[in-house]
Amino acid sequence: MRILVTGGLGFLGINMLQLLKENGDDVICIDHLGSCDKRHLKIAKDLGVNVIERDINEPIKIDGNIDQIYHMASRASPVDYQLYPVETALTGSIGILNMIKLSIEKNARLLFTSTSEVYGDPKKVPQREDYWGNVNPIGVRSCYDESKRFSEALLMAYHRQFGVDIKIVRIFNSFGPGLRIDDGRVISNFINQALKNKNLTLYGDGTQTRSFCFVRDTVEGLHKMMNSESFIGPVNIGNPGEITMNKLAKIIIKLVKSKSKLVYKPLPNDDPKRRVPDIELAMERLYWKPRIKFEDGINKTIEHYKMLRKL
Repeated sequence: MRILVTGGLGFLGINMLQLLKENGDDVICIDHLGSCDKRHLKIAKDLGVNVIERDINEPIKIDGNIDQIYHMASRASPVDYQLYPVETALTGSIGILNMIKLSIEKNARLLFTSTSEVYGDPKKVPQREDYWGNVNPIGVRSCYDESKRFSEALLMAYHRQFGVDIKIVRIFNSFGPGLRIDDGRVISNFINQALKNKNLTLYGDGTQTRSFCFVRDTVEGLHKMMNSESFIGPVNIGNPGEITMNKLAKIIIKLVKSKSKLVYKPLPNDDPKRRVPDIELAMERLYWKPRIKFEDGINKTIEHYKMLRKL
């Protein structure tokens, strides 16, 4: 197959490129290099991926046929999207429209990587796909949360009115090799603070929870969804194992053998208290569930960051 991946040099994107090339696909990547690890450009080219440096908020033209589009372009780190709120909001409006138009032109199936952030600070745990969420539409996170919600709405509108072939996946917290050292998300923060024997920074009292899925499991879930039939989603892809930030920090300190201590700062605005997916739908319709144990994934990620520190 000839497959386009937007945001293919990002964290999830580079892992998706690797999976697709392992599968023998002809892969094109679009990325504007704004928030990726710059090393990913060389990795992609070494894989034989055709990399196009371009902003998806601009009109997109691709020569030749395209069978599938994985639309993964967006700043996903809270640090990043709060620094670039306008770009983030436009990616989830103009950017998704450009991808829909391209999918119509090429008669290509379009998979959109939405997010668990569409559930906001949820009042229902675990979060099922039929839960409408609890989102602040004008908060500091809204540029990301609401743009993803709008993208889902626009995709459904085009599907209902014009029969566009779409897939919607709501990704929960993922981690693993490819996540930038300075990404700003909790696992990268904790591991790199621990490797430097610096205090680990927690927000609030550390009792808020997340559920973490190793990146290989995540991209395999996306691949299964893309190649499923008669099911457009949305579907949750994530690990239902819930863990507090206090426990996560202690696990990482232990595995790194760090001298770090825990320090606490005020909880940011609109930060979710609990985040855990219900994955029954993914298990039933995609025959997918996470395979990699959390501690095994953390060890792989620690080794990845140790390697980066030696470069």
